[in-house]
Amino acid sequence: MAINTIGILTSGGDAPGMNAAIRAVVRTAVGNGLQVLGIRRGYNGLINGDTIVLDARSVDGIQTRGGTMLYTARCQEFATPEGQKKAADICRYMGIGGIVAIGGDGTFRGAFDLSRSGVCTVGIPATIDNDIACTRYSIGFDTACNTALESIDRLRDTMQSHERCSVVEVMGNKSGALAMYVGVASGATSILIPEKPVDMEKDVFERMRRGRIQHRNHHIIIVAEGVGGLDTIAKEIHEATGIETRVTVLGHVQRGGSPSARDRVAATRMGVRAVETLMAGKTNRVICAHNNAIIDRDIEEALAMPSQFHEELYHVSQMTIL
Repeated sequence: MAINTIGILTSGGDAPGMNAAIRAVVRTAVGNGLQVLGIRRGYNGLINGDTIVLDARSVDGIQTRGGTMLYTARCQEFATPEGQKKAADICRYMGIGGIVAIGGDGTFRGAFDLSRSGVCTVGIPATIDNDIACTRYSIGFDTACNTALESIDRLRDTMQSHERCSVVEVMGNKSGALAMYVGVASGATSILIPEKPVDMEKDVFERMRRGRIQHRNHHIIIVAEGVGGLDTIAKEIHEATGIETRVTVLGHVQRGGSPSARDRVAATRMGVRAVETLMAGKTNRVICAHNNAIIDRDIEEALAMPSQFHEELYHVSQMTIL
């Protein structure tokens, strides 16, 4: 059955580049004679029919803005069969033949459930954690890295002035991808991630002692969100080395800001591919970055894929720190 109207929503945590993906979906769809309805507040908005008509003019320039113009929210009702049926009924009532859902694994599970109710669905990966197994890259990751790196570079100035150690937590949920990238880029003394066991003596104290011998008078310890225990880590560092240690949590500032060029381009490529996938009659697909190409995979298969750990980058991180 030919699709005449596409719905687009953003769900879960926001990520820089979501607006660029929305813009690409709208302009590609409109250029092919389709109508686009923006669904506000994710699956919650879908269940409640909270939609707006989007055209090429309404998305002009939004690729420069962080966050999502469609807002985002979580929806417990949609997790139930009754909520999914209600959402599918709303789609049929409003003439929505296909849904583009932008977000992470939870968003894709929702798209999979919706597809089983007869609505064509395509997911676009967008999360600063870059922890979606089926794709090598997720929209928002590059911007989050740059935002964290800028803050750490500024923090380094004061740590150096006072000859201190700074324990810096970056986001990432249960993934250490963001911490590894930021740690390597900032030249951190140590990088602590949930995927690898932490040996404080070997991974932190000894490196700080070697740094002192080499006349390094300040230290940055990057800790992934999933590791936790920041105050304990800072206390142990001070007790073991005698170096005054402070804790900094960068927090949700990493999700905001104007998206980088990489995120804008990735979001645009994925948005175009999402519409083309729906127009080809496909459903239950997720758009993925693979070997510098943009492809689509079955959502159910994508969700079943084991999480990927960047062993080569981890090796690099260990070789280039003190």
